[in-house]
Formats: sequence, C-alpha cells, structure tokens
Amino acid sequence: MSDTPPDRLSNDPRSPHYDAAAMNRGIGIRFNGTERRDVEEYCVSEGWIRVAAGRALDRRGQPLTVKLRGTVEPYFHLDA
Repeated sequence: MSDTPPDRLSNDPRSPHYDAAAMNRGIGIRFNGTERRDVEEYCVSEGWIRVAAGRALDRRGQPLTVKLRGTVEPYFHLDA
C-alpha cells in the first residue's frame, strides 16, 4: 500500500469508496486545519467531508449526514 491516503474514502462497507486496507491502517483527517474524528466520508479533490448531523437517523437506521466544504488533509496514523 502507498504512503498517500486515497483521494476519496468512506467508512461505510456498502459504499463503492470503502477500502478495508486503508481503514485498518488508520486514517486521520485534518479539515480546515482542525483535527476531525467524526468524519464519515471525505473527498480531497472536491474539498468536502461528510459528518453525522446529530443523532438523527434515516429510515434505514443510518445517521443523517451533512456535507462540509473546505480544505481536506488526510493522513495515515503513525504506527506506535
């Protein structure tokens, strides 16, 4: 696996943008210079992240998400 995180990644296994190897390695997201730990999905090239909108759920029981636009900087966590 390369040292650069994928351009787009989702933590939902049903998504076509899910990558189990990258998720197991550990991804961190810096959004507009701030560390975010609640990111559901991100896209670097388009400059957005999806985060859960409170505790609201859709009719399938999945969290409702909000798309936030800004600077997205993904990185792999260092192995300790």
